[in-house]
Amino acid sequence: MQESAGRAPTYTVSCEDYVHVVEFSPHDCGSAASLLAYGGNQYVVVGTCRFKEEDVDIEGVEFITLRIFMHGVRVDTLAWSPESRLDKLPQMIRFCTAAADRKIRLFTSDLQSRHDVKVIGGHTSYINHIVFEPTEGKQMASVSDDHTCRVWDLDGSEVVSFRLWSPGVSVCWHPEEAFKLMVAEKKGTIRFYDLVTQQAILSLDSGDTPLMCADWCLANTIKVGAVVGSDWLIWDITRSSYPQEKRPAHLDKARLFRWSRANEDLFSTTGCPGKINSQLLVHHLGHSQPVITGWSTVGAGLSWHRTLPLCVIGGDRKLSFWMTEM
Repeated sequence: MQESAGRAPTYTVSCEDYVHVVEFSPHDCGSAASLLAYGGNQYVVVGTCRFKEEDVDIEGVEFITLRIFMHGVRVDTLAWSPESRLDKLPQMIRFCTAAADRKIRLFTSDLQSRHDVKVIGGHTSYINHIVFEPTEGKQMASVSDDHTCRVWDLDGSEVVSFRLWSPGVSVCWHPEEAFKLMVAEKKGTIRFYDLVTQQAILSLDSGDTPLMCADWCLANTIKVGAVVGSDWLIWDITRSSYPQEKRPAHLDKARLFRWSRANEDLFSTTGCPGKINSQLLVHHLGHSQPVITGWSTVGAGLSWHRTLPLCVIGGDRKLSFWMTEM
């Protein structure tokens, strides 16, 4: 477990409010820059991000705000649609959010005159995670403390509902096989569902609780990672239903786990926010110790750049970015 002073962020971007969630788009938007959204207490800011590693004429990081979307309630989780494009006219931005009022909001904008918001109700408790189907973006999946995983179409109609044994904490969609969905539950079970037969086809067991967050490695889909208690765990789903690796990470409970999209051996975890700081650890499967330890003032959210080994977390009126040399 780590308790070092840590490394300062490689880059920072100032924000006007506390950032609860931040997400790079994992999809190619047709632009040289990456789409990035962050949510605060009342709004979502959508912009483009570009780094000096991508353009030598940029000093550090360039963030350009495209639009601020009023949200009216604190943003708790956010997902990008693969339909978001900046290289065609009209441009198209689509993302969805979930908030403490138990509702999903689907935003669609051409960044000019059209700005639509659809409010979707159905969950009866807190929504912990939401994701778009990654190939066409015509459906969304959400998991909740109400012990369900629900799949929705863009009209807000519920397509499928899976009853869970405990609160759902994470949901991931297979990057190519749109009928496969991964759902992680707080009691330590991760199940894979076939959306055609609406049956579970595989399950993983963490052997401990509480499982706070899980992620499917989209660069190599035999790998699944999670944080349980203060540890991180890695599965090879072709080998066993039990994790192949388990190591202590944070002194207190771990909160989030995210795989890098640029390197299948790289991932990051965050600790539960303390009174002042939250810890970020960047891990590499070839190293016994974290390759980066960072801190953010009451940090929240965690996301990786689509092509660079760079992750971001939100916090008190800023975004903090860490670049990894891996």
